[in-house]
Amino acid sequence: MIRIVLVDDQTLVRRGIRALLELAGDAAIVAEAADGEEGIEAIRRERPDVVLLDLRMPKKNGIEVLRALGRESLLPPTILLTTFDDDEALLEAVKAGARGYLLKDVTLEQLMDAIRTVASGGLFVRPAVTERVLRGLEHIPRDFDALSPPDPLTKREAEILRLMAGGYSNKEIADALGTAEGTVKNHASSILSKLGVRDRTRAVLKALELGYI
Repeated sequence: MIRIVLVDDQTLVRRGIRALLELAGDAAIVAEAADGEEGIEAIRRERPDVVLLDLRMPKKNGIEVLRALGRESLLPPTILLTTFDDDEALLEAVKAGARGYLLKDVTLEQLMDAIRTVASGGLFVRPAVTERVLRGLEHIPRDFDALSPPDPLTKREAEILRLMAGGYSNKEIADALGTAEGTVKNHASSILSKLGVRDRTRAVLKALELGYI
């Protein structure tokens, strides 16, 4: 069961998402919050597998929540939910550690696909915005340290890194490459180490900078 904290200031939205997830069977909302500050407290308390986080809220918006939890190293895999298709906000969210980004008009199937993907370590961005995200990420100033120059990636590591950038989970990458999921995890750890970064999002940013993607 995937444990979820839902943070959204609209009661009807929270009720609707809860009703949808009850149909899925393998995900459950363990806490709700109506603003960013409540959301931070709920996430600290529950330590969920996934967070569904509204972008625009009172007290702290979604990006401020991401940054606050990131500073504490308490940020779970997080999907940003919004009614606005906002490129700038998307880029800031990815930079702040979001693993996914969805508009609130998604179907149950799309929502669960995103939840399962980020819960298993993948990235999930709607295909319609992926190209814009990757273009935009090239121009984001890096605010984290990395080894310089990094150790070169092997051909297989570069291949896995490109799939990671596409939002695929370790299991999906393993299936696509015909190898074991544990092997992919080992390659992913090696990629992070060689690039001198601490998570998959920053690995993608660094890979864009170095021309691997």
